[in-house]
Amino acid sequence: MARLAAALLAAAVWWLASAAAVPGAEALGMNWGTQASHPLPPKVVVQLLKDNGIKKVKLFDSDFAAMSALAGSGIEVMVAIPNNLLADLASGERAAKDWVKRNVMRYDFDGGVTIKYVAVGNEPFLQSYNNSFINVTFPALQNIQNALNDAGVGDRIKATVPLNADVYNSPASHPVPSAGRFRADISGLMADIVRFLAKNNAPFTVNIYPFLSLYLNDNFPLDYAFFDGGATPVNDNGVMYTNVFDANFDTLVAALGAVGHGDMPVIVGEVGWPTDGDKHAKASYAQRFYAGLLKRLAANAGTPARPNRYIEVYLFGLVDEDAKSVAPGNFERHWGILRYDGQPKYAMDLAGEGRNTMLVPAKGVRYLQRTWCALHPNARDLGKLGASVDYACSNGGDCTPLGYGSSCHGMDAAGNATYAFNAYYQSQSQKDTACDFQGLALPTETDPSTATCNFTIQIDTSSAAVAAHARSAAAVAAVLVAASLQLLALVW
Repeated sequence: MARLAAALLAAAVWWLASAAAVPGAEALGMNWGTQASHPLPPKVVVQLLKDNGIKKVKLFDSDFAAMSALAGSGIEVMVAIPNNLLADLASGERAAKDWVKRNVMRYDFDGGVTIKYVAVGNEPFLQSYNNSFINVTFPALQNIQNALNDAGVGDRIKATVPLNADVYNSPASHPVPSAGRFRADISGLMADIVRFLAKNNAPFTVNIYPFLSLYLNDNFPLDYAFFDGGATPVNDNGVMYTNVFDANFDTLVAALGAVGHGDMPVIVGEVGWPTDGDKHAKASYAQRFYAGLLKRLAANAGTPARPNRYIEVYLFGLVDEDAKSVAPGNFERHWGILRYDGQPKYAMDLAGEGRNTMLVPAKGVRYLQRTWCALHPNARDLGKLGASVDYACSNGGDCTPLGYGSSCHGMDAAGNATYAFNAYYQSQSQKDTACDFQGLALPTETDPSTATCNFTIQIDTSSAAVAAHARSAAAVAAVLVAASLQLLALVW
């Protein structure tokens, strides 16, 4: 009996520790982007989510490997339809039904993927898209939701459209949240979308980025981007707004109210802070931003227009993505709360309790050899150096940390060249031919990193490395099964 009691106590302690590992994190969602030259294996990512207690994930497609890894995890999923598929799905019901069959129903079984939402497009009404998706987004949304309904899952799987916050605004003459309205050029379309969402009990999804307020406006008050109360409040008819997140969210609430649906559920599909690529994109600001946001979310503080209310939020994003477009800015590749390899960047308490704790890092990550590519110390024809650096940075090498205000800015020409050459070399999985640059470069086992600038070694994404991780995971699983069987033997 003593052995039984001890075993049961140990099991109970383990269960309680696991359940309480990241209290409150289950209310959070996470964006999982995969635009990387060497993405983490999907099974590693799913385990990473589970280890940190994250119970919701938002994808940007319906990748088979990611969906397969999520099967049986219990993690709620927002699967997505890229913008380039909207026209086909808007063309008729058959295309939508086929998409739902292939990307929803094939995973909808006991032990499968817990799909909760289908994201139809991603910020399709951005003004920079020049109306490319104006005529196809709403028909695609209708066809997908109707296909879900016809498949018998529409009561629990809802279609929604993640929209940028530029679809609404307040007039320049009265720039307060309560005056929020949908953008004039799409106001009728937005009203139709909102009514359709309401008819199907689906939520409105919006992406809110206080960082962009700073990035796009040098006169924007820095403290107003955060939650610690240091900013001069905006007075909206006696309602005081102390941060731009609340003001932005409530501008949307007012816009929804103006079309008769002020009580519509709102999901914040993306919110976050980058850590490199701009003078305001740094870890200290990201840590400050998330500390304030997570504390408010944990307390269900809501916003002035919706006080004391839970807000479903998906943080953006999980890991850095070195292959993202930098058209919006160099910071685009540095949104991750974790590095490209799943290692934490800074202390972050997902429970919103303000603890100085680090996230659980990715496990079983395998790297390429500890070899860097550096400027040859005896290089002679330096007249070709500029063109070689440009080639490295334009053909796979992520040189965004070299920009003004970024983590690697300020190195000398040799340091810049070495960074560019190594970035390219790693993106090419350390191929011998990727570290030559007409005799200007050579491989080295000496780490050229500085106190502020990390020269990365990329992840090994070869089939051999993936197979080795699978064997390692299987071995761990076998140990756990054996331990469980021993425990059962004690009980019986």
